[in-house]
Amino acid sequence: MGEHPSPGPAVAACAEAERIEELEPEAEERPPVAPEDFDPGNTGYISTGKFRSLLESHSSKLDPHKREVLLALADSQADGQIGYQDFVNLMSNKRSNSFRQAILQGNRRLCSKALLEEKGLNLSQRLIRHVAYETLPREIDRKWYYDSYTCCPPPWFMITVTLLEVAFFLYNGVSLGQFVLQVTHPRYLKNSLVYHPQLRAQAWRYLTYIFMHAGIEHLGLNVVLQLLVGVPLEMVHGATRIGLVYVAGVVAGSLAVSVADMTAPVVGSSGGVYALVSAHLANIVMNWSGMKCQFKLLRMAVALICMSMEFGRAVWLRFHPSAYPPCPHPSFVAHLGGVAVGITLGVVVLRNYEQRLQDQSLWWIFVAMYTVFVLFAVFWNIFAYTLLDLKLPPPP
Repeated sequence: MGEHPSPGPAVAACAEAERIEELEPEAEERPPVAPEDFDPGNTGYISTGKFRSLLESHSSKLDPHKREVLLALADSQADGQIGYQDFVNLMSNKRSNSFRQAILQGNRRLCSKALLEEKGLNLSQRLIRHVAYETLPREIDRKWYYDSYTCCPPPWFMITVTLLEVAFFLYNGVSLGQFVLQVTHPRYLKNSLVYHPQLRAQAWRYLTYIFMHAGIEHLGLNVVLQLLVGVPLEMVHGATRIGLVYVAGVVAGSLAVSVADMTAPVVGSSGGVYALVSAHLANIVMNWSGMKCQFKLLRMAVALICMSMEFGRAVWLRFHPSAYPPCPHPSFVAHLGGVAVGITLGVVVLRNYEQRLQDQSLWWIFVAMYTVFVLFAVFWNIFAYTLLDLKLPPPP
């Protein structure tokens, strides 16, 4: 039997477009995709002129900001052609890698007024616009995010983690009969969630220590920072990315303590919080001219002051005479581990909106560095304590 000739790129793209229309309920509201009209030669490309005419004829069916971004894409094509698959993706509300590269390398000018200048927005629209300006440095990305965000799913990760931390704190406060400086209570370290150097073989403690805080002053600053910074970041970048940065900061914090402050326990979510905040601040500094958030200098100063206050409290507590000698108070080194994660992995995650992490060379470099650190810390915990003949505090 003879082999059937393989379909051309335009035909395959049309089939993909039809599949997308069947799967997506809103497809009937989008411009029709007809390869015979826009790619009669079956070349796999359409001209930017036809692309612009399609956008103009169906402008009423498109969100105005998306239409503006798509026109900018057409302007950025120096060869006058757009790949047909990119065309299908764009009409299906998808942003491909080639789309992102074209926007970055091509015409970035936006013909209409900035999103910040639009009037008559309701409360939810103003909130989404505010989040866009707080986290994204490019106007094209801000407008695309503003039109695309549906609050589905909501920022569940940061809210869930925060509620769990508050719940565990209240439970411990009731059971210990103490809410301020709980860490000074003689039964505090007996909790199975706290990281303790004598119990470092219990691997879950390297993560669960975030649900134990030194006191309400410790919990309060961490909760405020992770809600004010973490929730907007999750609204833009999603729970997977923000959860990755947060958990990586938490694990790096406890491992850093096990290497640099070997006799001290660890409590609190500061490792994850500092990873998010430092990544966000570093992103603002690197994109300073593009970040249009109001009072950005004041906001940075407030965030740094809060971080400094919390870190100073941790340093003071670490060297304050312990309420249960010979075990010292919890370490502050977890904060530094979180900052290290934030300015490496965190910056890469937040740097480019919607760009796949696998496509960023710096991502793989920092993942390799993080992996090496984790492996080093694991072997350190296995061998160094014995080799150094370190005297550890007794188990709680």
